[in-house]
Amino acid sequence: MKKIWVKSIPWNQEIALTAMESGADGLWIPAGMREEVRKIGIISIIAEDGDLKLGHDVVEKEIREKRDEEEIVTLTLSKKVVVKNGDWRIIPLENLLSRTNNLFVEIDNFLEGETALGILEKGVDGVVINSPDPNVVREIIHSLKREAERFELLTARIKQIKPLGLGDRVCIDTCSSMLLGEGMLVGNSSQALFLVHSESIENPFVNTRPFRVNAGPLHSYIRLADGQTKYLSEICSGDRVLIVNFEGKSFPAVVGRAKIERRPLVLVEAEENDQVISIILQNAETIRLTQPCGKAISLVDLKEGSEVLVYRETFARHFGVKIDETIVER
Repeated sequence: MKKIWVKSIPWNQEIALTAMESGADGLWIPAGMREEVRKIGIISIIAEDGDLKLGHDVVEKEIREKRDEEEIVTLTLSKKVVVKNGDWRIIPLENLLSRTNNLFVEIDNFLEGETALGILEKGVDGVVINSPDPNVVREIIHSLKREAERFELLTARIKQIKPLGLGDRVCIDTCSSMLLGEGMLVGNSSQALFLVHSESIENPFVNTRPFRVNAGPLHSYIRLADGQTKYLSEICSGDRVLIVNFEGKSFPAVVGRAKIERRPLVLVEAEENDQVISIILQNAETIRLTQPCGKAISLVDLKEGSEVLVYRETFARHFGVKIDETIVER
């Protein structure tokens, strides 16, 4: 389990309180402040007189040159090493993570923490948040502790498929590779999203592009990594969309580009719980929805009664944010 520590040096009671309330795993404080912490609550203390003692259990180290890496590897045999400042970003950490454990990294924003925890798909053992702003500390902790969202996907049965003529559709190319059974949640209504499969399926006509989902026309909604939705027309490089698999597991993916082209479209209507829901997609055999078993099914193979996965919400949306309001979308 990755650890999140918060530094409160010099001593800052508001930072300490924020760390506890936000669920931090440890608080780094000056020597002699242990009793002040105990007045607030119980948390693991990193200090010269703490539960984890500086110098004995925990040491700080900067990476300035190659020999610093060697020293850190040796130190991690008996201590937790916090890499701070210096040129720690990416390459030195990759080198260290390939050889050792017990590594922590000092950070001051969420993206640094997300990067450090994901390097080599292994990540450091923990991060140390060093910020004088309680709001920043709270936001980083909540963001890093947020578990990947899991979706309850439902089975809908196809009612009809209807060619519509030309329209502008959006291909979303991400910085991640998708596997079989993975795609994005897209639909005509934010309350009914279809699991549109990635272009990770082999076919004799075009090369696979496992980083891509041919998502649909400009008006369609797509689910983002932060829980909101956006119109496909608004998606652009740097956005974070959500990749979902047929079991409902998800992970965020960074958008590399959104490609808009004029293509023939098709309306797909399905029924779930006696309600008709729909999605418009490009009319091509390489466009696929996802079956409950995880297999992709091409538009050309869809028939009345074919089963596909959808996600339903009971909330309406206003500018992509959930609201408790009745909205009918047709």
